[in-house]
Formats: sequence, structure tokens, C-alpha cells
Amino acid sequence: MNILFATSEAVPLIKTGGLADVSGSLPPAIQALGHDIRVVLPGYPTAIKNAGTLTSIASFTLERDLLEGQILEGTLPGTKVPVYLIDIPHYFNRDGGPYNHEKGGDWTDNPQRFAAFAHTVVQLAMARIDVGWKPDLIHCNDWQTGLIPPLLTVEDNPPASIFTIHNLAYQGLYDKDVFHSLGLPEHFWSPESLEFYHNFSFLKGGLAHAHWITTVSPTYAREIRTPAFSYGLDGLLNHRSRQLSGILNGIDETVWNPSKDVHLKGNYSSDSLQKKAVNKLALQKHFGLKEDKSIPLMASIGRLAEQKGVDLILKVLPKLFESGAQFILLGSGDAWLEHNLQMLASQYPEQFKLTLGYNEPLAHQIEAGADIFLMPSRFEPCGLNQIYSLKYGTIPVVGRTGGLVDTVVDATTRNLYLDTATGFIMDDASPEALLHATERALQTYQQPKVWQKIIKTAMKQPFSWEISAKEYIDIYQQVT
Repeated sequence: MNILFATSEAVPLIKTGGLADVSGSLPPAIQALGHDIRVVLPGYPTAIKNAGTLTSIASFTLERDLLEGQILEGTLPGTKVPVYLIDIPHYFNRDGGPYNHEKGGDWTDNPQRFAAFAHTVVQLAMARIDVGWKPDLIHCNDWQTGLIPPLLTVEDNPPASIFTIHNLAYQGLYDKDVFHSLGLPEHFWSPESLEFYHNFSFLKGGLAHAHWITTVSPTYAREIRTPAFSYGLDGLLNHRSRQLSGILNGIDETVWNPSKDVHLKGNYSSDSLQKKAVNKLALQKHFGLKEDKSIPLMASIGRLAEQKGVDLILKVLPKLFESGAQFILLGSGDAWLEHNLQMLASQYPEQFKLTLGYNEPLAHQIEAGADIFLMPSRFEPCGLNQIYSLKYGTIPVVGRTGGLVDTVVDATTRNLYLDTATGFIMDDASPEALLHATERALQTYQQPKVWQKIIKTAMKQPFSWEISAKEYIDIYQQVT
């Protein structure tokens, strides 16, 4: 099959979150199974810079906006997957992030930017922008690509489409004036299409019109059909439940592999766990913590938001520090969480080290050097850091939700006996539940033989993209 993979970000071109990781690693896995898959994303300056050699293969004019653009073709770095960058300077040639300006707020013209992206992808798919290749199917990802499936419905003999939800919380929701400003077909303004409680939703366009819907874990696929997790879309998702699948994300095991990871002080595997301690001591030294491999070292990496349960971590850390444990956090996000974390770090300078922002090599070093990884999310479509932690023998403490429960096996007495335990699962999203689960982990850490068994079981779990890629291909074949 010919597959066009439409996304707003992809590693290593540009990244704000897990969507980029998936977009950078799923297409190569699908290509390896014999299909011609090509990635298309906006031509942000950072993406153009990181793409290496690019060739302008087509030019076009956006008819409604009278804006000029071009298609830049290259290869996704580190792979053999072709990539198309849609270079519309008016919309994408600007400093800042893909969705936000340098002060952190959304670009006010985001609906226009991603509508232009969607229109161009459709023109590309219908060969009105001729690049010498035509897809059988477009795989769309998250709200930024949500207009592509409805726009395909007004075409003659269009390619099939599937739409993947990476996080239902982000919907691309705008008012009716914005809808009219985009010049979309009037019949799209209906409850069966884009209209959503007197506004309109980019995301809903994908959910209502794609031939198939997927999301990034089986449990999340069930959760989003309930009012608690659906953000008002459970009616539509239940209506489309026969075309809704949950496929667990994989990870790129060439990048996330402790036996080969170039960022580590010492490489190790489940057969050479003593070398993991080299990374722990190096991490403690890097942060100015007491260098002692017997002290339990906890960590967390990610977006600082209530979704991720960072407020729960804040509440339980003082109690956990009473045991002498250390904690390292890497991330950025909500200003009030950043401030409160800074305050707490200043109160416990011997035990808590905070790095605001993101640093890829440091993320690898934390995954390798920590003993316990805290990820108490209130909801988590899939999650990747708990998978990285499992692969690196850093035992996760996670919320009972989404992909977390699909990837982590709770260390109950029975699961310990069966040698299936890989982590610790909270009973609910509360400080008390997080404290209880983390204390269970810390108590188990004091039993070296039991702890080693959990680590070895965790590191042997299969999370390669090949498994997930085959499931996607099954769906591609059903809809084409």
C-alpha cells in the first residue's frame, strides 16, 4: 500500500510530546513490513533545519488565501522514510513552537494554519499538487489533521482515511465565526459533522468522517467511550465503536535500549544489572546528590500538568523524603506547578533536584540511573515514559488508567509469585493512593532479591513497534 502519514510533529524534526515519538518511529516500522509510507508535516523552520537535505518538488497557491507554498521532499533522519514538508511561509515560517508563540500562548491563527495544512494534504493526496506519487490511505493524527477526513468526503474517488487520537483532551475547538472564516463547506456545520455544542471541533471532523478511528492503547479506547474521559464525545465514539480500535504504542528500541544507549555512563542489560548502578552514581554526582547506590532514587520526566498527577507528587514528596529517598524531576508546564516545585526543591536541597525544560540526553540518563519512576497520571492515552522505564529496569509507580494499566503489572503478592510483576499501580488518583503505592515500592526496594526479579521481568517486556505496526496494517487493509 501507499500510505501518507499526516502529523503536526515528528522526531527528530520537531517535538512537543508523544505524538512526535510515534510519528518518528511508527512509519519506519510500517515501511519495514513492505509498504510505501511517507510522512507529511508543516514546514516549520526547526523541522526544515533538522531535516538535512531537502528538494523543492512542487509549488502551489492556496486559492482562498492567495498564499504561495512549496513541497519540500527529504528523508526522515535516521530512516529511509520519505518526508514532505509543507512550506507555507506566511503560516509556518515564524519563531516559537508548532502551536505556541515564544510567550507560551497559542498562535491566534492556529485554525487558519492547520486548515491550510489540511487543504494542502488533500491537494497532495488527490494529485492536484503533483509529486509523482499518490496514497491509497491517509493516516491522520490528532486535531491538527482533523479537517483532512471531512475534506476528503467532498472529493471524487478519494483515498481512505484513518484517524488516531493521541489525546482527546486537545480538540481544536473554535467558534462559528472561525468556522465561516475558513470557507469550509456549509454542510460541515452540523452535529453529524464538525459542529460541537455551538462551536466546531477539528478533532470531531476526524472522528466523524475517517473510515476508522484508533487510539494509542486498548484501555484508553474503552475509557473515551465513557463521560468521565470523553470531553463530551462519548456519544459519537459509542456510535462509531465498531470502527474504533486501541493499539498500544511501541517504542524505538534502537534509541531506547540500555545496552546500546550512547547517552549512558555505562551500558547494561538484564544480565548485567550491576552496571545500572554506574548510571545511578553518575546521576547523583551530576545533580550534587549524595552518591550512594543504596539510597532509593526516584524520578519523574514529563509535562508539568494536573493530567500527569504532578500536584499529587508535590503533596507526597515531603512524606517520602522522611525515608531518606532522593528525587529528580525533569519537565516543564503549568507555571504554578513549576513555582511550587521550585519552592519544594529549595526546602529539600539534599534530596530534591529540579530541571525545568527538556533535555533528551538527560532524560535517557535519568531513566537509566533512577530506581523508581513516578507517573501518577489521572488519565494517560498510552504513555511512553513508563515503557522506557520498564526497558531500563527503573520500576514505575503509575495511575490506574489508559496505557499505564496496559503496560504495567502490579506487584501484588500473586503477581510476585508468578514472576509477572513489573511495577506498582495506584488505586485512585489521590495523594493517599500515590503515597501508598510508592511506599510499597520503597519497601520492596529494601528486598534486593525481590527487586531484582521485578527489574528482570520489566526489562524483558516486548514493546517493539513491529507488533503495533502489524495491527495498523490490518486496519489499513480493512479500509482500502
